[in-house]
Amino acid sequence: MLDSSITSSRYTYTRDHKWPSKAVDKHQIAIRKCGAKGFFVYITALLILASAFYFYLVKEYSITIVYWSFLLDAFLVKWLLRKPVEKEVVVVMPAFGVQLETHYASGKVSREFVPVDKILKPVLLECVTPVTCYWSLSLIVRGEEELESVFKELRPPAKMLVPIWKALCAATGNKESLDESRDDG
Repeated sequence: MLDSSITSSRYTYTRDHKWPSKAVDKHQIAIRKCGAKGFFVYITALLILASAFYFYLVKEYSITIVYWSFLLDAFLVKWLLRKPVEKEVVVVMPAFGVQLETHYASGKVSREFVPVDKILKPVLLECVTPVTCYWSLSLIVRGEEELESVFKELRPPAKMLVPIWKALCAATGNKESLDESRDDG
């Protein structure tokens, strides 16, 4: 059963309870697909190839220009249409823990499980770099020196991270985090 959905220019967030007992809470952030980008990439590749054939047939340049244009087209299409990550999923199971999944375009799925008794606290962090500023959701894990990032590849906006953070707080029993967020809003 789909509970909620939030859409931004780059990402789509969905939350659903697919189990009858509603004990499992699944949060998914997927990259939105844009068909226009693929169309323009293929048109550009076709134009490069057509100009290479023009130089070969009409201007009588060497055949190597055609070979180089094939190589350039393959690189261009591969680089511009690469989508290594399609979506990242957070499965919250309050009795057991949190499963973090990264789904790649190649079909590979990377999963990591963090037991609920090892999670000290979920935290929302504002990350600032010289170029950009973004929000990140991390877990403070007992026995680990570094924070465990929930979203390894994607950088969803804060409005998508807050419901996941609240679900993680509820699953780990961090009531003070939920009370602080109610006081702020």
